[in-house]
Amino acid sequence: MERVVLVTGASGGVGLALCQRLLEEDGRIHLCIACRNVQKSEATRDLILASHPAAQVSTVEMDLGSLASVLRAARELRCRFQRLDFVYLNAGIMPNPHVNFKALWHGLLTGKLLHMLTTAEGVMTQTDRLNGDGLQEVFTTNLFGHFILVRQLQALLCGNEKPSRLIWTSSSNARESAFSLSDYQHAKGQESYSSSKYATDLTSVVLNRKFNTQGLYSSVVCPGLVMSNMTYRILPIFLWKLLMPIMWLIRFFAKTYTLTPYNGAEAHVWLFKQKPEYLDSLCKYHSCTTGLGRCYVEPRKMDVDEDTAEKFYQKLLELEEQTLEKYHDLLD
Repeated sequence: MERVVLVTGASGGVGLALCQRLLEEDGRIHLCIACRNVQKSEATRDLILASHPAAQVSTVEMDLGSLASVLRAARELRCRFQRLDFVYLNAGIMPNPHVNFKALWHGLLTGKLLHMLTTAEGVMTQTDRLNGDGLQEVFTTNLFGHFILVRQLQALLCGNEKPSRLIWTSSSNARESAFSLSDYQHAKGQESYSSSKYATDLTSVVLNRKFNTQGLYSSVVCPGLVMSNMTYRILPIFLWKLLMPIMWLIRFFAKTYTLTPYNGAEAHVWLFKQKPEYLDSLCKYHSCTTGLGRCYVEPRKMDVDEDTAEKFYQKLLELEEQTLEKYHDLLD
């Protein structure tokens, strides 16, 4: 039987490039794309079928920032499929990003500029807000909505003849210094994106501990610096156009400057071809590109504390319980 692959955040950027590349790897898969609304889903499906007319592509409406939407989508997926082989947890947001030019200047003077440009450490701040569920929007969209999705799809992911895979889109910007167990939604800080990505790394580590024996494996990837709609919101478009020659030059020194969504999806596609039993659950797999444009994958140990990961997972379970009580009418 064909493998069933679900991709969230598939309407553009790395998500769309990933869908195209997966079909190039295996045109027999059943690709299910999840987007925020029907119009986006159908437009994305038409775009994919234009280049892969024989592909099996279905859609599901899912807004990761709305827990009711996630629960409705999960219920629909349980009715539609008997199993899921791959779930790419790719959707994400970075609202109202701001560049700290003072920090950039300090980095230049202290010799840390290249590190800051490749990780955005100390450079990027965001202004978050509460969503309709009363939760922080970035935390919900980037992590908790996906966590609820995985939990609701557990019957399709565990106990199958072959292992099922979760592949989270994380970031090199995932930093322990931006995350706090006492404020895991990052309501009090200005680095909500970094916090949510570090929380993603923690979650993946615990999921492997809990579910590997049931045939479910979790991995995290970093797509590198990709020029996408998310990136373009950081600076005005005309500035990006002026900076692009410099960025191509930086790529000779910073291998994580993948720049294009196609290159950014390299680690996602590489994991599609690997046997999960041989992967390191404490590694993050980075998409990298040489100065001359050759794509490759580099595994790097994650800076995660497994005790913190376990405590955070328990907090997610408590929040999940509150969510299911609130939306009990959307459950089977």
